Amino acid sequence: MNAVTIIAGMNTSSLPRIAVLATGGTIAGQAGDASNTTGYKAGVVGVDKLLDAVPGLSSVARIHAEQIASIDSKDMSPALWTQLVLRVNALLAQDDIDGVVITHGTDTLEETAYLLHLTVKSAKPVVLTAAMRPSSALSADGPLNLLNAVTVAASKDAAGQGVLVAFNNQIHSARDVTKTNTYAVDAFRSPETGVLGFVQDGRFEFQRGIVRPHTMKSEFAIVENWPMVGIVASYVGVLRVGIDALVKAGVAGIVVAGTGNGSMHATLTQALADAAKQGIAVVRSSRVGSGHVMRNGAASDDALGTVSAGTLNPYKARVLLMLALAANAQDLQRVFDTY
Repeated sequence: MNAVTIIAGMNTSSLPRIAVLATGGTIAGQAGDASNTTGYKAGVVGVDKLLDAVPGLSSVARIHAEQIASIDSKDMSPALWTQLVLRVNALLAQDDIDGVVITHGTDTLEETAYLLHLTVKSAKPVVLTAAMRPSSALSADGPLNLLNAVTVAASKDAAGQGVLVAFNNQIHSARDVTKTNTYAVDAFRSPETGVLGFVQDGRFEFQRGIVRPHTMKSEFAIVENWPMVGIVASYVGVLRVGIDALVKAGVAGIVVAGTGNGSMHATLTQALADAAKQGIAVVRSSRVGSGHVMRNGAASDDALGTVSAGTLNPYKARVLLMLALAANAQDLQRVFDTY
């Protein structure tokens, strides 16, 4: 792991010390010319160059930087999740580290952020950020997003708020945020609850707080042996072969991206009932993108042995289910109602 410490300017000893952990992504991407925002290679720019591209960073915090990975976030893995969480917790346990910023690709940022939200064991700020344009592009959005993320992480007001995402001048909770656009620089939203606050020109403000337990109050810890959990979708004419294949592969759980209020095609319903009888955990989420999936009680969930995901989208529901299964949680509906 390559570690670099950057301290610049005068009278900086009283500034907070923030660890910046780089994992790759578009924010560290590079293309052949400045007009190219899609044909680039992700994760090729090192953390030192990312920091060099942010004017004024040294007046906000003293930076300790590490290159954890150099990947396109579409290739994020549970093994790398484990490595990242262990490193974040180790750094936050140090008296000389006041917070952590993680640069990440946008594709799976919401999954990593929610995982950290449930497994970081510190009240110190943890802020993820990313970019929709590579570092080589005209009007690259990465430097400002990184500056804003460090600004938030350096503030004591961010402590105890759980894991945050600073993106396009907005602050989101890791639980609520999701990527909603393939190209725009305002690609992240919190559809059901809205943003936590904003950050701009060195000033930020929280406009609401976090209610559900996280970090220090979470019952979950990072694991090395991840249970296998798959996702299937319900749609017109869906076949049960996907579920049957997952069952044959030995999954411990299945998340359904259902239609509407987590409803499932009759073909899927029978296949999932068969899976549940074999002890496989089944969680109903929705492919809609916002809203919540209500528990159907005796009409469906009780009869099938399924769990409702609430407001969690299928990908975050998978994260929570993996952690719950790893912890041998007995009442999965309580878990989803709580977190």
